[in-house]
Amino acid sequence: MEIINIKDWGLNIDISAETPLLISGPCSAETHEQVLETCTEISKMGVQILRGGIWKPRTRPGSFEGLGIIALPWLIEAGKKTGLPVCCEVANAYHVKEALKHGVDILWIGARTTVNPFAVQEIAEALKGKDIPVMVKNPVNPDLELWIGAMERLIQVGINKIAAIHRGFSVYNSPKYRNQPQWEIPIELHRRLPQLEIICDPSHIAGKRALLYEVAQHALDLNFDGLMIEAHISPDTAWSDALQQVTPAGLKELMEQLTTRQTDSSNPDYLKKINQFRELIDELDSQALELIDQRMEIVRKIGNYKKESNIAILQIERWIYVREMCIKKAKKLGISKKFVEEFINTIHNESIQQQTRIMREQDK
Repeated sequence: MEIINIKDWGLNIDISAETPLLISGPCSAETHEQVLETCTEISKMGVQILRGGIWKPRTRPGSFEGLGIIALPWLIEAGKKTGLPVCCEVANAYHVKEALKHGVDILWIGARTTVNPFAVQEIAEALKGKDIPVMVKNPVNPDLELWIGAMERLIQVGINKIAAIHRGFSVYNSPKYRNQPQWEIPIELHRRLPQLEIICDPSHIAGKRALLYEVAQHALDLNFDGLMIEAHISPDTAWSDALQQVTPAGLKELMEQLTTRQTDSSNPDYLKKINQFRELIDELDSQALELIDQRMEIVRKIGNYKKESNIAILQIERWIYVREMCIKKAKKLGISKKFVEEFINTIHNESIQQQTRIMREQDK
């Protein structure tokens, strides 16, 4: 089934190439006044979809877990007052039923739910036969297959108005961000499902207002289709996630600082230059693969010699030397240590596999 893009969801959302889709609203709906005032103010800042937390899955008991259906009418009222569609998170069939009954325009499945196929299937079954857009956040752990699987479960029941939300991944003792972005995962998602639109949630990645700009700008630099940013009329007094929410004025300032990149250009000079560079990259990639093939041929010769001499595959002193040599060389060349470590580890793992096959084949 073909996935339907956001502009065709039938919600009268004005989407242009110049500005990203902006979803915003309070992390949690706390009071009628807080919801109405926040949503009214941010509606003046270019927000196209209002969000509000009705049910809040929390890590520890005793934290504020949302007001539930008491708050749903407040969100609906805010939508009617501003003329904007509204969305909220659902984690089970009951949430789906109540959200639909109250007239929520868009649903999203949260990271703590996406990680559980049983919960996603329950939501999918509750949505069977319905015509409502659903956004799916990545699972809390970095598992691309779970993320795709959640969307496939929705597609199987006839939901084809789907978008993904990237909100980062939980890691122990994260040094900077609340959740690690691990941008390579949404990039791979886009490669696997190029028709799927991906929205970035800088609030949950950053965890702090001061980091919102760099995360949001990086998402736009990677051509994400929109942003979901939490806003609160008085964020410092928020009942949940106070540190990552911004005031309406703060949201306006943030959006004014961001630069939206074009997806392409028709400028002849640009096209000529970029094609020349791409041809060079293609040639260098081809040469790099040929060099790796030559390296593996030597690896196989060494494997045969080790077999003949009854020598173990792994020679740890040699591996430590090769690894340290590559890291030192990369530093001189200005290549990141993280990249070269991953690169040389991958090469070494493949070398081990090549020699393992030689040992096993000759043992038969």
